[in-house]
This record gives sequence, C-alpha cells and structure tokens, in this order.
Amino acid sequence: MKAGLVFLCAAYVLSQFFRAFLAVLTQALERDIAAGPEDLAFASGLWFLTFAAMQIPVGWALDRIGPRRVAAVLLAIGGGGGALMFAMAQGPGQIGLAMALIGVGCAPVLMASYYIFAREYPPAMFATLGAVMIGVGTLGNLAGSVPLAMAVDLVGWRATLGGLAGVSVALAAGVWLTVQDPPKLEGNLSGSVLELLRRPELWLIFPLMFVSYAPAAGLRGLWIGPYLSDVFGADAAAIGRATLVMGVAMVAGTLIYGPLDRVFRTRKWVIFTGNVIVALICFALVLWPDNGVISAVALCAAVGFFGMCFPLIMAHGRSFIPPHLTGRGVTLMNLFGIGGVGLFQVVTGQLHTAVAAQGGAVERPYQVVFGFFAAVLVAGLLPYVFCRDRLD
Repeated sequence: MKAGLVFLCAAYVLSQFFRAFLAVLTQALERDIAAGPEDLAFASGLWFLTFAAMQIPVGWALDRIGPRRVAAVLLAIGGGGGALMFAMAQGPGQIGLAMALIGVGCAPVLMASYYIFAREYPPAMFATLGAVMIGVGTLGNLAGSVPLAMAVDLVGWRATLGGLAGVSVALAAGVWLTVQDPPKLEGNLSGSVLELLRRPELWLIFPLMFVSYAPAAGLRGLWIGPYLSDVFGADAAAIGRATLVMGVAMVAGTLIYGPLDRVFRTRKWVIFTGNVIVALICFALVLWPDNGVISAVALCAAVGFFGMCFPLIMAHGRSFIPPHLTGRGVTLMNLFGIGGVGLFQVVTGQLHTAVAAQGGAVERPYQVVFGFFAAVLVAGLLPYVFCRDRLD
C-alpha cells in the first residue's frame, strides 16, 4: 500500500500541475494559436467542470470496483490522451477539448487516495493524511511555474506537453502495479448518493465547499498570469517566479492546515477563520490592484496560503458519511469543490471580457474578478456558521 500511495501522490502532483499550468503558457498560446485570456479561462473551467462531472461515477466505481483500476485506467486514457491532444492543438477549441479530457484523467487520483485513507486509517488522521497528500501534490503547482517556463523556453510548449503525455501513462502503469484495493465491506451495503443528499449537515457544508477553493485555484491556475502581465507588464519569466511564490505558499498552507483541527480541537472554526481571511485579502486586491508588483504577488500568495483548507472541509464532510458510502461521499464533496472552481473560472472569464470591453483602467477587469471571489466566499460562509462541529 505504501508504494501505491507513492504513485498516487506522484499522479496527484501531475493533477495539480495540469490545473495550474495555463497561467505560464498565457503568452505562448496567444502568440501561437490566438488563445486569449477568455479562451484560457474557458479551457481551465472545462478542466474543472469535467473533473467535477466525473466525481459521481468515480465515487460509484471506487465503492464497487476499487481505487486501483479506476485511477490507473482513467489517468492513462484521459491524462495521457489529453496531454497529447494539447500538444497537437491548432486553436483555442482544441485546447478546451484537451483540458476537458485531462480533467477526466485526473478526476480519480486524489479521491482514490482519500478512499484508502478513510478505509484504512483512523478517522482522526484523515485531515492530516489528506493535507499531506495535497501538500506534496501541490508541488505540481511549483512544477507549473519556473520549471515549466524553462522547459517551454528550451523545447517549446508542444514538446513539453508531449513529454507529459508519456509521464501520465507511466504513472498510470505504476498505479496499476502497486495500489492494493482495501478489503470489501460486508453486511448491508445498500445506499446511494441520494442518501447522502438527504443529510442536512452536508448541505451546510456544500456551499462553502463550492466556493472555498475557487480563489486560490482561480488565481494560481490562470488569473495571476494575465493580471501581472496587463497591470504591471510582467513577462513570462516574471510570471513564472510569481506563480512559484504562490505555489510554495499553497504547499505551506496545506501542510499547516492539516493538523490544526487536532491542535485547536475544532474543524469548523479553523475552516471559518481561514476563509474569512481569504475574503479580506480579495477585498484588499480590489482596493489596491496596482499598488506595485511585490504587493500584488504577496497578496496572491496570501490567498494561496490561507485558501488551502480543502482537506479540513473534506474531513468535516466525511465525518457525516457512513463507511459503505465512503467513495461516493468523498467524491460528492469533491464535486462541489472542483465544480465551483470550474464554474467560477468560466464566469470570471466572461466578467473580465465584459468589463474590459467597456474600456477604462487596465486593472478594472481584475478588480471585478477579485471582488467576485470575495463575494462568493462570504455567501458560502453564511450557512456554514450553522453547521455542527465534528472531529471524529
């Protein structure tokens, strides 16, 4: 199982890379195939939306088939095939299709790990193990910054994506050979996602799950690139350094969040406080969008650091899910988390385009994007206030 988790973790590094690498390719894709910010926002949104749409079938498959075959097959076909399609793309539409296919391939990777954690380890360790997996996996954010910029400069973005197609297939083979499925549960195993949707506790968590990851993922995955380029004239190398800083902040934030529920003996208020801080930072970006590139990068990094409470929210939701519905439960939670990011990428892309078309200050479209992220966070926090805290 240890070797299997290593390969799943490596596959999750790749998944994190794929959700964040478009920011660095902004200028190259616009130059080579006329893919502008709205096109890339749409493509990024498709990755998250297809990833989210796969969560329900993936959850069923984890409970019925097991994590080994589900993760390996989808990663090989979706990850490998999607990266190859991206490498051969001739226009923005093909980039969107490639990102959608990559989203399918990445969909089961983290949830396969979470399924194993929920079935094989004590409940009190779930948040910490999940945070370690995400923290290490977020190194993919780092690979999608300066190293990606260097690779693109050296061999071009097409050759780089072709190489990533091969890496995807190799990791899928490693998952197939090393992951061991947990033992089958015995007894009455009836139930479905509908049973989970009838639990009122989860409906107080779903809204925050839907919005909490969107600011960090949206900024790191796309908006930090056009923002720094348009407002401060940053080149690809500068954007690569900024995304590296934000990626490091996200890794640190994830690892620090992991044990905080046991340190403070509460999950709910750690989650609540972290999201309030992110909302305040987004408001600061609205008020001071052009206060210098160092300030801008620092605020984006702070969004990344405080916005990585995903493992704690997942653990909070998992505490209300029965064991025989573990796969469907964690993937249902993930559907809300990743689906929110995908939807908001598309929405913010349209907002950016609409505001930019009106003319005015170059930073104005980004103020609207930052304000949107702040507003949806506040909306998600309101029902969460009434949710019952739970640590088991």
